Amino acid sequence: MVDLVDRNAVTVLDVGCGAGDNAALLRRRDPGKKIFGVTGSPAESQLAARHLDGCWVADLELDLPEDLENSRFDCIVFSHVLEHVRDPAALLSRFAGMLSPGGSCVIAVPNVLNWRERMHFLRGRFEYQETGVLDATHLRFFTYRTAVPLLLGRAAELRVEHVGVTGHLPLSRLRRILPSRVCDRLDAIGCARWPNLIGWQILIKARRDL
Repeated sequence: MVDLVDRNAVTVLDVGCGAGDNAALLRRRDPGKKIFGVTGSPAESQLAARHLDGCWVADLELDLPEDLENSRFDCIVFSHVLEHVRDPAALLSRFAGMLSPGGSCVIAVPNVLNWRERMHFLRGRFEYQETGVLDATHLRFFTYRTAVPLLLGRAAELRVEHVGVTGHLPLSRLRRILPSRVCDRLDAIGCARWPNLIGWQILIKARRDL
C-alpha cells in the first residue's frame, strides 16, 4: 500500500492512523514528507506521535475538528479503516474534499471472498473473530469486484488509477521447499489472474482532478 503513495506527495494524512505504523514506513521511504494522522483513540494518538507531524483525535463519523476540515493534503491514506464505519462511501467523499488538486487517495480494504474465507463459507462457517477479514468490528464487507463501486460511487471528483490485490496462493508445504522468490512470483501471478480468489486485501488508488 505504501508503494502507491506518490513520492512527490509532500503532505500526507493517514486516516485511522493507529499506532503510526504506516507513517513509520512512509517516513523511512521519504524522510521529507509531512505526515499527519487522525484516530479515535487518544492512546493510539500518543503512540503515533513519534512518527507524525501532527495528529487529530476525533470520531470519523461525527463532526471533525475545524482545522482538519480546512486542511489540504497531497495524499490521504485509508488503510483498513473504511470497513469499520457505517457509511464508508460518505466518509471517503468527505475526506476527498480535503485533497489538493491532483492529489490522491490510497485505500486498502479486506477481500471477504479470498480463498481462505471461501473455505470457511463452504463449511458453513461465518463467524466473527478478533482479527482478520471477519473482525468483529467490521461493519462493511468488500470484494475485488464491488470495492470500487461501493466506495467511490459518491466521490465524483475522484478518478480511479489503480485497483489491485495482495495475497498468497495456497502453496502450503511447498513454501518450505521452494525459494522465496519463486513463491513471491507465483503469488503475484495468482493475484493478477484470480484477484477475487487469491487477494486478501484490495488496493485502490484514485486521484482528484486538477
